[in-house]
Amino acid sequence: MSRWKGLPASLDHRVRHLVVQLRRLKDHSGLSLAALAARTSYSKSSWERYLNGRKLPPRAAVEALARVCEADVPRLLALHEVAEQAWNAERPGPPPRAERDGKAETAEKAEKAEKPVPVTAATTVTDTPPVSGRGMPFGPLVLGALAVLVAAGAVLLVARLWEDANGIGRGAGAAMTAGGTGAAPEFTHRPGEVFGCHLQRSAGALYAGHSRTDTAVLGSGASGWDVVEAQCLLRHQGYDPGGVDGIVGGRTVRAVKRLQARFKLPTDGIVGPDTWKVLRR
Repeated sequence: MSRWKGLPASLDHRVRHLVVQLRRLKDHSGLSLAALAARTSYSKSSWERYLNGRKLPPRAAVEALARVCEADVPRLLALHEVAEQAWNAERPGPPPRAERDGKAETAEKAEKAEKPVPVTAATTVTDTPPVSGRGMPFGPLVLGALAVLVAAGAVLLVARLWEDANGIGRGAGAAMTAGGTGAAPEFTHRPGEVFGCHLQRSAGALYAGHSRTDTAVLGSGASGWDVVEAQCLLRHQGYDPGGVDGIVGGRTVRAVKRLQARFKLPTDGIVGPDTWKVLRR
């Protein structure tokens, strides 16, 4: 088996899972990178970048590797689709050339039309406050509005600190998301913390109040509200994932494998689209 370099620590877990699966296929086939390049339309250097996490392999490359290694093509393409979404989310591309040129032209016209006036401390501190079009002092209005905003921010901060101290909002925010009323709070894990499960059916599918996904790929070490959702559904199906803590550990992997074996799915311990279909029953 090849000795692979460690993957970049900044690599998203969904991209990391895809790369690990491709590495396993390549090692199992016994093909070298040069032999893999000869049997596909991608060069040896391209495969080195793909399999070391420096570049996301294109969909056609994933399909080519799956066919060469006689692997499950649809499953690998599903993993690639999820990884591609994560990859593109972290690396937003530059605006189209036409958009960049248009912005540059607009900026150039604006610069010619009006020369900016430098603002200094001397110009911002005056003895007479600025006057609006109706003759009313503008300065006091601005200061009053700022004071209201600061007071509102302080109230929100105190409320948030009180919620954290009393455990309010942990899991409840995600449950609201399941109903489509707002965005889930950012997932953070505290040692020993577990989350509640609020099971209900919607349009024939079962939900636990933390995530609506049916495509997320969750392997060992994954964390987040999707994991909390999967752990709740596993427990409901009678497979103990351990504590519902939002982290895929050994007990969660074993529970997923038992569920997959029962429904005749590949027992890889990874929650993917097919496993979600079973969990949502």
